[in-house]
Amino acid sequence: MRTLAEIKQALHEADREAYEAMARALAADERKGVKQALASTLRRLDAQDAERARLEGMYAFQREFCGSGLVAGLDEVGRGPVAGPLTVAAVVLPDNPLIEGLNDSKQIFPEKRERIAKEVKKIALAWDIEHVAPTFIDEHGMSASLRTAFSRAVSAVEGQGVALGCVLLDGNPLGIDPRERNVVKGDAKCASIAAASVIAKVERDALMCEYAEQFPGYGFESNKGYASAEHISAILELGLSPLHRASFCRAWTQESLF
Repeated sequence: MRTLAEIKQALHEADREAYEAMARALAADERKGVKQALASTLRRLDAQDAERARLEGMYAFQREFCGSGLVAGLDEVGRGPVAGPLTVAAVVLPDNPLIEGLNDSKQIFPEKRERIAKEVKKIALAWDIEHVAPTFIDEHGMSASLRTAFSRAVSAVEGQGVALGCVLLDGNPLGIDPRERNVVKGDAKCASIAAASVIAKVERDALMCEYAEQFPGYGFESNKGYASAEHISAILELGLSPLHRASFCRAWTQESLF
């Protein structure tokens, strides 16, 4: 008789087919540990199948939504902060290989985002990231900033030699391109939009950590420019840095010290 440790190790490595064979072979084994190990393996395999179905659904969505032709997915990060750039990304993905763990960037742990962002850049047929400076946001407003950045990103991926048939944009219509189609909560539904959300998030977070060294005291490395209580206190004490969006900070502004 196989030891419990041997059975657990085999189940740990088992795929669906191997699990089913072991489950049949162990059906008469009354050991509690064996039954628990079988149940745990079944939960693992069911979770893997559900994740695979979710991921395949994200890729299928954009094919069904846009039909044939290459698709650019676009998303933004940094619409709401009071400091730092608006960052947008465009990604054109092939149908295969699937990028494991791809999802809305807000649903992914930071350390996994780093890995997925690298995979996106490696696998993508084309990708681009654009930043809009706080001064431009103050002068032109957020809608114009979004349109400008997304238009630049589309032009940049096309400049890499891809012929786009569809431009998928997360959220509401912006009228940036005749091929634009909009998907509300698209970063959770569509693979290319999710990929754009991930690389934009990773890029902007890294940039804000760099800015934290240039402009200490505001906590940019942790708040990423959002109006946390600590960030507001720093604004009241230090004034605005060149990184702040003055039009977003009117409730707390005093004369800048920079």
